[in-house]
Amino acid sequence: MTEDARPRTSRISGFHKLSAQQRIDRAAAFAGLDEAQRAQLAAPSNIDAHLADHMIENMVTTIAIPVGIATNMRVDGRDVLVPMATEESSVIAAVGNSARQCYDSGGFTTSMSGTQMIAQIQLLDVADPHRGRLVILEQRAEIERICNACDATLVKFGGGFRELEVRVLDTPGGAMVITHIIVDTRDAMGANAVNTMAERLAPELARWTGGRALLRILSNLADRRVVRARATWPCAVIGGEAVRDAMIAAYHFADHDPYRAATHNKGIMNGVSAVVLATGNDTRAVEAGAHAYAARTGRYRSLSAWEVTAQGDLTGTIELPMAVGLVGGAVKIHPTARALVAILQVKTAEELARIIAAVGLAQNFGAMKALATEGIQRGHMSLHAQNVAFAAGAVGEEVGEIARRLIDRQSINEEAAGLALAELRGGR
Repeated sequence: MTEDARPRTSRISGFHKLSAQQRIDRAAAFAGLDEAQRAQLAAPSNIDAHLADHMIENMVTTIAIPVGIATNMRVDGRDVLVPMATEESSVIAAVGNSARQCYDSGGFTTSMSGTQMIAQIQLLDVADPHRGRLVILEQRAEIERICNACDATLVKFGGGFRELEVRVLDTPGGAMVITHIIVDTRDAMGANAVNTMAERLAPELARWTGGRALLRILSNLADRRVVRARATWPCAVIGGEAVRDAMIAAYHFADHDPYRAATHNKGIMNGVSAVVLATGNDTRAVEAGAHAYAARTGRYRSLSAWEVTAQGDLTGTIELPMAVGLVGGAVKIHPTARALVAILQVKTAEELARIIAAVGLAQNFGAMKALATEGIQRGHMSLHAQNVAFAAGAVGEEVGEIARRLIDRQSINEEAAGLALAELRGGR
């Protein structure tokens, strides 16, 4: 029996030991891919296949996400060009347009609470949990010694153990003693560092309390690493009082209704995640932390706040956890990420985090203004129409013409694009 004739099964022994091309062949045979599809998976990208194979397991290909540059950004008095990796139309344009409208009023001002991360250690079966809590707190000096011994390099650069918190949680499964170690991870995102410390510390906590250590891992609710940004948009620049007040009403809606807040905050993360991804950082960690932070009051709310200044202008603020780094992980080994970080001209993780927060606020301004005025579809769909035209087979100058016809006809789909393309080519 030939390989292609074998019964389809996902149980492929030793798949991880195969070369990337062999994995492509096995996956292609399983799915019945044609030669063009096989060739697409094997096509070279701007990351070396050998490097990609060592970044993840069972690698077969890479997927290219377009990276654009957001212009007009002025952050803390410095002009910056911001690389953003996204597949969604209008995201980068919205940031540039929003930044342009507040550029002359100073752009974005940012701050950050610090670069500390939290690791949690869960203890079960502690006979006297409240006594156990105090026993752990009494060992602070030893805990600091154990943690700092795990990463001498981090300590050398000014990081390391900072604080200790211990809580008793009453759960349906009984009381749990939860220890937080707070660690300054400096220019690293810090997951590996704090996880290593938690692993090393867990047996000692169990020994001191007579309990049993279970989970020991970082928390992505990085509320010791909160970044903030603010900016003011002159009322006259954004279209007058009616636009300003409509945007305030849109914010009030988002801050008081979780259904609106979910999409409102998703718009913010359109900008945030695009910069996080472009710089080789962990989008899932940042997104999880942001959404958890949005619910810190007990209900899910807006990550941003909008007000009218004494002068009648519109001012916005944003704050969210921002666990990003410039050392370790993909940030350091992915050549494209390194090049994009170089465009940003940042030297520290804090600088990067501040710029990301400014982008999130700019994105939020752009989305709210569109919603409060022309509606989100007009600007978004004009760009989407170009994608639809391209998918229908338009090339070169045809793309813009087909997109224009789709918008004029208020029918933006691939079937309408195909008809418009046939008309255009038939009329030549």
